[in-house]
Amino acid sequence: MSNVSPVVPPVVPKVGFVSLGCPKALVDSEQILTQLRAEGYDTAKSYDGADLVIVNTCGFIDAAVQESLDAIGEALSENGRVIVTGCLGAKKDGDGDDLIQKIHPKVLEVTGPHAVGEVMQAVHKHLPKPHAPFIDLVPAQGVKLTPKHFAYLKISEGCNHRCSFCIIPSMRGDLVSRPIADVMLEAENLFKAGVKELLVISQDTSAYGVDVKFRMGFWNGKPVKTHMTQLVEALGELARQYGAWVRLHYVYPYPHVDQIIPFMAQGHVLPYLDVPLQHAHPDVLKRMKRPASGEKNIERIQAWRKMCPDLTIRSTFIAGFPGETEAEFEYLLDFLKEAEIDRLGCFAYSPVEGATANLLDNPVPEEVREERRARVMQLQEEISKKRLQAKVGKTLRVLLDEVDRNGGVGRSFADAPEIDGVVYVKPPFEPHKKLVVGEFVDVVVTAADAHDLWAAAQ
Repeated sequence: MSNVSPVVPPVVPKVGFVSLGCPKALVDSEQILTQLRAEGYDTAKSYDGADLVIVNTCGFIDAAVQESLDAIGEALSENGRVIVTGCLGAKKDGDGDDLIQKIHPKVLEVTGPHAVGEVMQAVHKHLPKPHAPFIDLVPAQGVKLTPKHFAYLKISEGCNHRCSFCIIPSMRGDLVSRPIADVMLEAENLFKAGVKELLVISQDTSAYGVDVKFRMGFWNGKPVKTHMTQLVEALGELARQYGAWVRLHYVYPYPHVDQIIPFMAQGHVLPYLDVPLQHAHPDVLKRMKRPASGEKNIERIQAWRKMCPDLTIRSTFIAGFPGETEAEFEYLLDFLKEAEIDRLGCFAYSPVEGATANLLDNPVPEEVREERRARVMQLQEEISKKRLQAKVGKTLRVLLDEVDRNGGVGRSFADAPEIDGVVYVKPPFEPHKKLVVGEFVDVVVTAADAHDLWAAAQ
């Protein structure tokens, strides 16, 4: 009988993870999860199975703050060992105290946003990393929280603007652009891993490289400037090699954006621009302290569409900003009628603690703010219905997100995940052709409403 004791595998510590907020926060979560996996930690599927829980929070508007505080409270109740990170971690209350630790004093540690190192230090303190992880299973593209076929690519942190309604710079700091070689390497690893759609995000994509004075970098032995236009061109070339899409978000309408429209017209990147305009009246934009507030956006949009007729424009607007008169609001409605923005979100102004807009004169009553928001969305519904109806009978390429026996649900070049509409796809008649999640399919549009399309697969 052997005297050799059986090898008992070490217990792998498990970390639960709750990720809230915008795609930029999601990328932070992915980076933390990647580092956890690299160090041998496992992820738990429930509170019960976790040795501790990390909650990545959002702190932009009141509703997001409350959602984050509720999530922290739930994690404390269900598990008890909680580390908090993200934008809310940098937020103070009216007395200058840490908001989270004041409301939830049992939280183990609190860090701010994009703080992978600090989060890992907190994890090591409260859940020491395993001495001998079974294996290093971290893929080159890292751990992702999105479906396999699309991913977010964050090209910078922070923002140099000081918009009066926003507190993001106080939480995430000034603009810090990632080296262009690092961005391109991450993009290539994602495409190699099967990603079919790359969504480029930041606080201000148009400002990429400003902080480093557009420093020269290198990719595949070629010099490439840390500049939006050269980055978009390089990403477009890479995407074509893999038959994938590149979609641009948070693009401020600076003049140099004109230079990327030809790339869209030539099919190098998707003809889609997410441009957060927020308002149209110049006086309101000045009170908002918006960058590019003096730009003639109607002329710019018309010029873009002339260069690229298929261009889809998404934007967000705020109704009822402090001091907004009825005449200024009507100016916004007239702008929307002329611009015919394809995809639009409108928010009633919500005071955010710490925002300088709270100090502006003539706040708009809440009921007026809500009424104006409703008027914008009613107008937008008519515009969207008209623009989508024009697509009936056309052939589109669709990336499938869901498939069942009745068909599939996907998105065209005009539809970003989770914020835009979808395309409902009927399966092809040929029995040997199947719809597959994460694959492209060509469809003919058969019907449309104000938000979505219906189509038949070819």
